[in-house]
Amino acid sequence: MKPTRVRMTHSLVMNYGLYKKMEIYRAKPATKREMTQFHSDDYIEFLSKVTPNNMNMYQKEQAKYTVGDDCPIFDGLFDYCAISAGGSMEGAARLSRDKCDIAINWAGGLHHAKKGEASGFCYVNDIVLGILELLRYHQRVLYIDIDVHHGDGVEEAFYTTDRVLTVSFHKYGEFFPGTGDLRDMGSGKGKRYACNFPLREGITDENYKRIFEPVINQVMESYRPGAIVLQCGTDSLSGDKLGCLNLSMRGHANCIRFVKSFNLPLLLLGGGGYTMRNVSRAWAYETGLAAGYELGADLPVNEYYDYFGPDYKLDVRASNMEDRNSVEYLERIKNVVMEHLREIGGPPGIQMSDPPRMPHDDEDGNEKEDEENPDDRKPQRLWDRRVQRNDEFSDSEDEGEGGRKHRASARTNGDVEMSTVAKESTPGQGTTQGTASTSIGNQATSSDAEDGGAAVGDGTSVVDSGGPTASGTVSALAPGANVGTVVGVLAAGASAEVGRMDRDGDVKMDE
Repeated sequence: MKPTRVRMTHSLVMNYGLYKKMEIYRAKPATKREMTQFHSDDYIEFLSKVTPNNMNMYQKEQAKYTVGDDCPIFDGLFDYCAISAGGSMEGAARLSRDKCDIAINWAGGLHHAKKGEASGFCYVNDIVLGILELLRYHQRVLYIDIDVHHGDGVEEAFYTTDRVLTVSFHKYGEFFPGTGDLRDMGSGKGKRYACNFPLREGITDENYKRIFEPVINQVMESYRPGAIVLQCGTDSLSGDKLGCLNLSMRGHANCIRFVKSFNLPLLLLGGGGYTMRNVSRAWAYETGLAAGYELGADLPVNEYYDYFGPDYKLDVRASNMEDRNSVEYLERIKNVVMEHLREIGGPPGIQMSDPPRMPHDDEDGNEKEDEENPDDRKPQRLWDRRVQRNDEFSDSEDEGEGGRKHRASARTNGDVEMSTVAKESTPGQGTTQGTASTSIGNQATSSDAEDGGAAVGDGTSVVDSGGPTASGTVSALAPGANVGTVVGVLAAGASAEVGRMDRDGDVKMDE
């Protein structure tokens, strides 16, 4: 879970030139108050106070909150949690306020954290916080988890509500966290709104696709969500240090491609992944897919170039490990899951009011600029319009679609100039071109030994895959109508006011 892997991803995204297709924003780190929308007050207070220097004073609390073993205390722990959670909440807020159609926070996806307990390298559950943000504007939210581990923290948070349907494809058995049985389907109002697909070791791309697409199709038909959150843990890739599945990079990315085809507001999050060069390869490739671009196979020269030897390719291949998931086993599990989904009996209906608009939603960031008081705080969105200028991102010889050395390997369809409005789609490409917004948070951990320096991570991107005329409007299109805009978020510590402020309290999921 080292932030280096997110920095490596960001480096590839920038050096492939994807920033030209994206609007760059900064996510505001989550506050204590925002975190306690899900987590207990005393747990968040503990995380904000404990450090390696005073941890001996908190022995009792460490045992209570299961911090110390697989969730060690390190310098900058609370800042790390705030940045990760803030990125996911910011992405959700931008989706809900029609600022984009796809939001990406590769520093998020920490699906094991519980209300008052750390677990599995996860301290604060940014996914739950992001979903709560989406529930302020959407009746129903679908959560999909393709990490090798069961998404237990998210499932537990929404186990008794029908406003969130959780679907997890994971290794099951004598494997962390030991939950996610086929029979775990939710309870109370949430009965049948938790869906688990237990897998055995070594599943291949073909078999994963065989189960993933029919199940998600049935979910969409039965549940009809208003927004989707997809946790893209890469420990399901072949060769992961802690994983035991056998997906290739393209097999993993096919899940993103398929979910994107439904053209619903989509929040893409990171998650597990412990072979860093493969994590960054997969997430960079999937960022390209979200933006509607197939990246070239030859990696551009970047500051982490030596990590990707000896082939220096944008690829993670499957191995020849045995697939213990027989067709018969997968079909049997799939049939049970599909039957449970059919029994949902249509989506739940609740009365929703129009979301409140913020005073700055319709502001013109350039209006009366000379008359502005420099001491007045303005929404970060308005500052970002100034920060993001054409002359601020200049191409070097090794940037762009693979750089000078690899330019021929990337698929290009003409230059796309930077703009804060959507760009027209290229005729005949069949994929999305547009503006993008990426959120990248700086994270520091004492465990980042491989870098030999401070761990500063880059984290969230947001992608807008908008309306049928690529005019910057956001609308739900028929599956396969890939036309739109792309958005992402950059840097930490800055304020980005997009509707994450002045909350009136927790979301009531059972209404």
